[in-house]
Amino acid sequence: MLHLTLRQLEIFCAVAQAGSTVAAADAVALSQSATSAALQQLEQAMGAQLFERVGRRLALNDAGRALLPEALALLEQARGIEQAFSVRAASLPVRLRVAASTTIGTYALPAVLAHLARSHPHLSVDLQIANTREVGQAVESLDVDLGLIEGTSHWPGLEVEPWMRDELVIVAAAQDPLVQAAGQRPLGVAALRGARWLLRESGSGTREMVEHALLPHLHQLPAAATLGSSEAIARCVAQGLGVSCLSRVLVQALVASGELAVLPTTLPRMWRDFSLVQRAGKRRSPALAAFVQACRQHAQD
Repeated sequence: MLHLTLRQLEIFCAVAQAGSTVAAADAVALSQSATSAALQQLEQAMGAQLFERVGRRLALNDAGRALLPEALALLEQARGIEQAFSVRAASLPVRLRVAASTTIGTYALPAVLAHLARSHPHLSVDLQIANTREVGQAVESLDVDLGLIEGTSHWPGLEVEPWMRDELVIVAAAQDPLVQAAGQRPLGVAALRGARWLLRESGSGTREMVEHALLPHLHQLPAAATLGSSEAIARCVAQGLGVSCLSRVLVQALVASGELAVLPTTLPRMWRDFSLVQRAGKRRSPALAAFVQACRQHAQD
């Protein structure tokens, strides 16, 4: 069983070079009392006193002089191991566990993952797609390293970093009578209240943000149907089954193809945030930091 530690030897060398525990404490980022205690533990483990006090200074005795080159060599070897491994570790395969809400995972993250594959080819991402509530729970329980959510975090134990802004738009099938009516005059509250609304399920970040944006104006938002996927809602709207309020990122391809139309209304424009969430106090590994940087780069592009 070893009784010596590298930390004790590091402190011993610092005291030998500085001449006092006070000066050595600054070099090893410890208090003076902790530095003195570590030195005493080393002397006890060695079974020998290593310094003699000369005035206010500590001078190495014969045992200390014999130990110093051995300690310096061990510390240098340890630094070499750290440096060699850090270089090697940079090329080792690393797997991150990430959870994302549906819209982010389907429409925003593919570009992030493509950027990451080019910049960090050794890094793999296991992506779980769920609704915002499930993503927050996975982050809170440390089942994943990072979460990406739409809307607001309701978990006090999570740190939230705003990432991107996304516009919410009201859409209908291109042939829906509301499209023609909106072409003549933006739709008002009465017309929107009478619409057949298709909404996400309870617990979805999109559902929460839609209600937050629309209820102050419409005062009620009865769901003609609820679906567990925003993409499924968009497809149902395109088939003329009702209207919905969805992410512009999600519907832009269907709008461009003419299957959906964005309805002009008298309501103010609606925005929401995409956010990164992680467990409070969790340190980001180099791999996780690289993933976050790829997310930030995508937001700037």
